[in-house]
Amino acid sequence: MTRKIPLILILAAAPAQFALAQPAAAPKRLIAETDVTKFVWSADPQISPDGQRVAFVRVDANEKKDDYETSIWIVSSDGKTPPRAFTLGPRDSAPRFSPDGSLLAFVRVAEREGKRQPPQLYLMSLSSGGEPRAITDLPKGASAALFSPDGKTIVFASTTTDDDLKAAKNPPKDAAKESDVKVITRAVYRANGAGYDDPTRKAQLYALTLSDRSSTEPRRLTSDPFGAAAPLFSKDGATLFYRSLHVKEPYYETSRSQIWSVSAAGGDSKSVLDFDGNIGDFDFSPDGARLAFGGAKNEKPVRSHDQSDLFVAEMSGGVAGVPANLTAGYDYEVGGGVGGDQAPPRGGSAGGITWTADSSAILVRVGEQGRANLKRVDSRTGAVTPVTKGDQDVMQYSASGDAKTLVALISNTVVLGDLNAVDAATGQTTKLTSFNDDLFAGLDLTPAEDVWYTSFDGRKIHTLVQKPPHFDASRRYPLILNIHGGPHAAYGHTFDHEMQWMAAKGYVVLYPNPRGSTTYGQDFANIIQHNYPGDDAKDLLVGVDEMVKRGWADPARLAVTGGSGGGVLTNWIVTHDQRFKAAASQRSISDWAGFWYTADFVLFQPTWFKAAPWQDPKDFAARSAITFVGNVKTPLMLIEGEDDLRTPPPDGGEQMFRALKYMKVDTVMVRFPGESHELSRSGKPSHRIERLRHIVGWFDKYLMGVAKPEYEVK
Repeated sequence: MTRKIPLILILAAAPAQFALAQPAAAPKRLIAETDVTKFVWSADPQISPDGQRVAFVRVDANEKKDDYETSIWIVSSDGKTPPRAFTLGPRDSAPRFSPDGSLLAFVRVAEREGKRQPPQLYLMSLSSGGEPRAITDLPKGASAALFSPDGKTIVFASTTTDDDLKAAKNPPKDAAKESDVKVITRAVYRANGAGYDDPTRKAQLYALTLSDRSSTEPRRLTSDPFGAAAPLFSKDGATLFYRSLHVKEPYYETSRSQIWSVSAAGGDSKSVLDFDGNIGDFDFSPDGARLAFGGAKNEKPVRSHDQSDLFVAEMSGGVAGVPANLTAGYDYEVGGGVGGDQAPPRGGSAGGITWTADSSAILVRVGEQGRANLKRVDSRTGAVTPVTKGDQDVMQYSASGDAKTLVALISNTVVLGDLNAVDAATGQTTKLTSFNDDLFAGLDLTPAEDVWYTSFDGRKIHTLVQKPPHFDASRRYPLILNIHGGPHAAYGHTFDHEMQWMAAKGYVVLYPNPRGSTTYGQDFANIIQHNYPGDDAKDLLVGVDEMVKRGWADPARLAVTGGSGGGVLTNWIVTHDQRFKAAASQRSISDWAGFWYTADFVLFQPTWFKAAPWQDPKDFAARSAITFVGNVKTPLMLIEGEDDLRTPPPDGGEQMFRALKYMKVDTVMVRFPGESHELSRSGKPSHRIERLRHIVGWFDKYLMGVAKPEYEVK
């Protein structure tokens, strides 16, 4: 009988010229504007107290419904098992572990008869599984859960009132129609994305007791007329601390913050800290002896931007002493970060203040020269050492009970954002999620490049440059100057779909951090006070000159765009400079006086302007682009969200559009129904796609000679 030789042996013995060809790698494609509907975002990572697993929010774009869906997922922190769905969604968020890690509470927005209901708290066992159980049913809903240290109580915030509860239990048969007329008495009365404020309905703290996996009816703990936010238990669980500002009209004074306390059983509130400045996240040392918080103390004279620092106060008798600034000598943004268009569009966020188990240090996120990383701050000396390093953006994070293991959402210019376990001692990371790996493996992406250049007055300016894939150094490319908003914000090493797509369309994209940007020190950010826009625009134009000088940009094919503060600078530049062939101003302001009267926040303090418009009309006019609109020759697109309360369209794009139409300068206004100031970051997926198409379509028309009949007068 003939013995059969295994095929693999025959192949191994064959001459090299007869070896089987390896399958060719699939060619990579350029990123598309529609890829935003394929992205998967991770958000609000919460590591269990024992550091063994992570609960987080997965965010998916639902292209059919033109919306986003959220669900809770679980993954082990060792990275050895893939993430798994814990809830089905489609509107679940804010996962929170019980202290023993056996329960997970989360917020769900249910739907009844086709109508979304107020968000309610749900509870689910991590060991026995089963269906999640609603533990609140309040008329105005509930916020994220806070477990007491012993795990027997859950605290949350709600705007539900006693009258709401009575009406829910005994609905009136013939209720009189409630008036929809608004009587407004405060200068700040509405907020972008949130709508009108009701000062008579402030959030209060509620608690419910867990017993044998069941719960009691929620009971109200606070009756603070100014509301209660950001609750935090004392280490022994006997006291709740929260933020509330007991000032009726705070805009008449410089920023101020207060922390209050109330017994965990409820009762009268007690003042803990009254701070002359802003307080962000706060937490107590493990022994409860010290309070740490991120914030910024007011300085005299008032500044346009106050850089955030880390403060620590000694506790005595439940009251905080005078806070000491630990990072006064560290000139970067504690708690700060960088901006892009791919932060999770839904699902909330996580981060804050984390003490080490021995109280020797505090872990915080820091924005530093266009990067965001985790740092360790010595709680006595203020010495700062890195936990994570690199050209990246630590977007969100949380810590285990002993603070030895962290989970961080980390992005860079070619990575949308993955969850990573971080060893707090070594900084070593273990990747936990890879939802976008398959998609990104097929995309032809290139990292953004760092460039530093010298501006008109010798100041060094940092910019990122996104070149087209397969960039050819022997040719010049059309260039888009893309300006960030704020103005106190920063571009950085984070994934930005807009920049990658513009580059994929054949443009060199220049996105600088001019003076006024954060993450480069207090003086650099504040130097534009009472001079915005102005020298920051000069920084931007020198950056364009640098791209031309390097041979990367074609001086005959230049475009400029920007949103919010970037829209302000776009308007300013086209009224003062003629080099650009096309411009797209997004969510902008052209008339500072109008903005002063109509924005959703007030400028009653001398931060941006020294006085009110009628007190110093020359200054407002001198810094308003509409004053110089007669100089415009550049074809201009105006992009507006119709529900934008931060930069109301009548004080920006609408003015520029009408003026340019009068002058017969090529212009078009593109309006997005139902969109707020957050259009580019969390607007409807279809609107985010259309926005990109319009910007680049406008530039293609004037820089590339592409016919665009949709922009012709009908």
